[in-house]
Amino acid sequence: MVLNEIYHGDCISIMNTNITSESIPLIFADPPYNLSGKVLDLAKNTTGGAYYKVNEKWDTYTYEDYLLFCKQWIQTAYEKLTSNGSMYISCTHHNIGEIITTARQMGLKLNNILTWYKVNAMPNITKRTFTHATEFICWFVKGQNWIFNYEVVKSFNPHRTKKGETKQMRDFLDFIELPIVQGKERIKLAGTNRAAHPTQKPEKLLELIILASSNEGDVVLDPFFGTGTTGVVAQRLNRNWIGIENCWEYVQIAKKRIYEYSTL
Repeated sequence: MVLNEIYHGDCISIMNTNITSESIPLIFADPPYNLSGKVLDLAKNTTGGAYYKVNEKWDTYTYEDYLLFCKQWIQTAYEKLTSNGSMYISCTHHNIGEIITTARQMGLKLNNILTWYKVNAMPNITKRTFTHATEFICWFVKGQNWIFNYEVVKSFNPHRTKKGETKQMRDFLDFIELPIVQGKERIKLAGTNRAAHPTQKPEKLLELIILASSNEGDVVLDPFFGTGTTGVVAQRLNRNWIGIENCWEYVQIAKKRIYEYSTL
């Protein structure tokens, strides 16, 4: 099991062959949401900039195939967790039911559902539903005595008491206000102004998760590594990491991003 390395290929196969069982204290997973299949291109949008609906081959399944995929990767990831490990899974209202049901069937306990409020989310385009401005991160645990660094997370909370002291987390953790990744943090396709990955997660979100549920020197596994956010943040926080990514283009982007961060 090689640490601080990106494995290229199918996450289920690589976890089975390259990741030691019961060795990973923390897994963060941002799996496909199965939302692709329809094109929505608003390159000239004046509210929040260009907008392109996620429409990728890696995000396209039949419903039956998606259920099977969820079962297979969550089961495999479960086997790699330590006896008190944590697994955080990013999702939306479209797939949260499948994620929770599958994880519970595997024997995972749902500790919390964090709500990420995207303060710069796209406005309501169709005007046929309430505006979609949130995503969710389900925190599952395996066994007892899981890691939760309460005081560290209190310090992470930007809100303070009237006396200026750190606050309990209920006003921040259950409802996290963070913008969709933009500016210098957003990885762009070479020579364009278009995002390299449609669902790049904010570094601040990964910072919270890694600080909360791991300790320095621990290993963080990300089976859907994308552009490498988990690796960058884990490295910054003195954790080891393992990334798995099926798309070679994303592997190259993540390698470059992590290398550039390491040489700062």
